[in-house]
Amino acid sequence: MRHWWHTRLLFLCIVALASLTHASMTAQTLAPRRVTLADAVKSAVQFNHDLAAAKHEVGRADARLREAWGYALPSIDFTGQYSRAIKKPVFFFPNIFDTSASAQGQVVPIEIGSNHSINLNVTVSQVLFSSAVFTGVGTAKIYSQAAREVYRSKECETIASTRKAFYGVLLTNEVRAMLRSNLANAEDNLKNVSILAEQGLLSEYDKLRAEVGVANLRPEVIRAENNYDLALNNLKIVMGLQVADEIELDGSLEYAQLDQNIISHSQETVLDHNPGLAALRYQREVNDAFSAIERSNYLPSLAAFGNYQLQTQKNDLRISTNDFVKSALVGLSLSINLFNGFRTAARVEQAELDTRKTEEQIANTEKVLRTAVQSTVMTLGRAGERVLAQQRTVEQAEKGYRIATTRFTSGSGTQLEVNDAQLALTTAKTNRMQAVYDYLIASAELDQLLGRTPDYVQGLGLED
Repeated sequence: MRHWWHTRLLFLCIVALASLTHASMTAQTLAPRRVTLADAVKSAVQFNHDLAAAKHEVGRADARLREAWGYALPSIDFTGQYSRAIKKPVFFFPNIFDTSASAQGQVVPIEIGSNHSINLNVTVSQVLFSSAVFTGVGTAKIYSQAAREVYRSKECETIASTRKAFYGVLLTNEVRAMLRSNLANAEDNLKNVSILAEQGLLSEYDKLRAEVGVANLRPEVIRAENNYDLALNNLKIVMGLQVADEIELDGSLEYAQLDQNIISHSQETVLDHNPGLAALRYQREVNDAFSAIERSNYLPSLAAFGNYQLQTQKNDLRISTNDFVKSALVGLSLSINLFNGFRTAARVEQAELDTRKTEEQIANTEKVLRTAVQSTVMTLGRAGERVLAQQRTVEQAEKGYRIATTRFTSGSGTQLEVNDAQLALTTAKTNRMQAVYDYLIASAELDQLLGRTPDYVQGLGLED
């Protein structure tokens, strides 16, 4: 009997331990993952589909460069042929063995060749002069550089989008926290008003205004909750996560002033480092190279070649190396087009027009970038001024709210004063948060225009 109780007690202990372990693991699984701005950007760079496609395009450009080099290297071909004669070919010779009158003018078929034939060839060719081949190597290299700039442009765009989404979540979280705090203050105020109204120290009108204030704040809090969820889901999508993934941001909406040296030189920097503009300039070089390649069709091409051949024929398959006959030759091949229906001239004209088209795109892009940088810098300056101005406004509004609350509690103020002070404080905080948000968004946009990437992104993109 005692043994049975010991067994039961041991079983219960194991079950309890398993339950505690499962509960602990479940709690760890359900705990949201904390995400910093660096984590968000790294995830977006790693899982963004457009960025992955741009990376594949870089690999394709590198493969084309290797292909272009291949045309300038020697070409070695091996061919082997075996044939079995079902019916041997014949030559016709005059019938010299029959001298009769009836055989005069007749021919006799004579079989030639053997039943089995083997032919082995090794051919080597090397381009000695071809403007199209050598220009193509340089063109492929420029194309590879252009693909890298396109990737860098997409990377900067991805980083900027992630930063904006992250800042959006921080803004909605700050607004949500502020409205929650306002609702808590309004509810505390309603309790105090209710107590004073029951004691006859305040009118029913004051209590009604307090109740209306609480009722008005509750839907604002709900709306702020919804905005936060929407912003958070948008960030998850940008990061390449599932909407069901639980994350929690590690950061706050803080004003971080951009280096003034970067801002002052932004007009020059954008023309030198914007990846989209750099890609267009490489494209212009590619078009120039295409024009040169098409013009090279007017020039001759010269190539050297060599051939080494082994061949044998026998009526049986008892073949050894001594049965093969060897032959070899070397030579030069010169080719030049004399007339092709003016196709070369048409292709040259098309390539030149592509170059002019790209030049127009470059000029337009430079204008757009200068305007965009100027507008972004102006936004940064105004947002920075708003941040500093609203900070003092928030401090004054907080002081006014404390005074209004104290006056109302002591009976010398009115509920209307408290409501006005609360509204002024909410407006001041909202304006400051919006100013900080606008500054951070403008900073992200300026970094994208200038082709700047944070240090924590280094090593995640292309490998040189």
